Amino acid sequence: MYKILETKELAANIYYMVVEAKRVAKACKPGQFVIVRTNEDAERIPLTICDYDSEKGTVTIVFQIVGAGTQMMSSLKAGDFFHDFVGPLGCPSEFVGEDIEVLKKKKMLFVAGGVGTAPVYPQVKWLHERGIDADVIVGAKTKDLLILEEEMKEVAGSLYVTTDDGSYGRSGMVTQTITDLVNEGNHYDVCVAIGPMIMMKFVCKLTKELGLPTIVSLNPIMVDGTGMCGACRVTVGGKVKFACVDGPEFDGHQVNFDEAMQRQQIYKTAEGRAFLKAKEGDTHHGGCGNCGGDK
Repeated sequence: MYKILETKELAANIYYMVVEAKRVAKACKPGQFVIVRTNEDAERIPLTICDYDSEKGTVTIVFQIVGAGTQMMSSLKAGDFFHDFVGPLGCPSEFVGEDIEVLKKKKMLFVAGGVGTAPVYPQVKWLHERGIDADVIVGAKTKDLLILEEEMKEVAGSLYVTTDDGSYGRSGMVTQTITDLVNEGNHYDVCVAIGPMIMMKFVCKLTKELGLPTIVSLNPIMVDGTGMCGACRVTVGGKVKFACVDGPEFDGHQVNFDEAMQRQQIYKTAEGRAFLKAKEGDTHHGGCGNCGGDK
């Protein structure tokens, strides 16, 4: 059992929780995720880690209500417990393994959309703690849906906030702010974009035109989190990958977003899952060869 130490509602239907999970916190790295269950009969929910404190033994998660499982989670209070809190899972962000001195010479741009701000935060914080300040664009539909602004200000080199409706910060999509920054003479060596699939698709379309290497997180398409269900199957560079075991981060310019988003919609129905299983055969799940689901 994993005790919830703190909870709060960041915005409408978006919740923040600090959980006591000492062994998980000790092993966490930016870019990884956990799988939680509220009780032994509840569904497994994969969530990208928002923050962690290895000394205090805590892990912070942020989630949005999108179904019955997350609705149940939102009712939990400080002092309640998660039945399961498994992790850290997935591969850490690529830059974590780079030489720090080499990394300091790079100019990085992070683009966060909606709840995608949560997984961007620990990456920017990790860099900041090592003397590397990255520029960050945070986008939301409206001011009321903006999250973690103050926390991001403390770790970002420069923070640019944009809202689709112009109710706060810059007006328009995050892609417009990317264009503006480049036109203003800013040079970036790499971009990391995390948010809704449609946002990441158009960010990658733009950065490809700009010749800016871009990493994306495909956490939004994960369901089971182990490679067994096949929900997060995606084509990257012409090869089949599974976000939960091969990612969740990939070269955004190699991801087939149209296929992934279409598949995501089909997978939501029992009929759709049966169709995909028949179509994809032995590679429907476990095709990664890592999780054992193909045995």
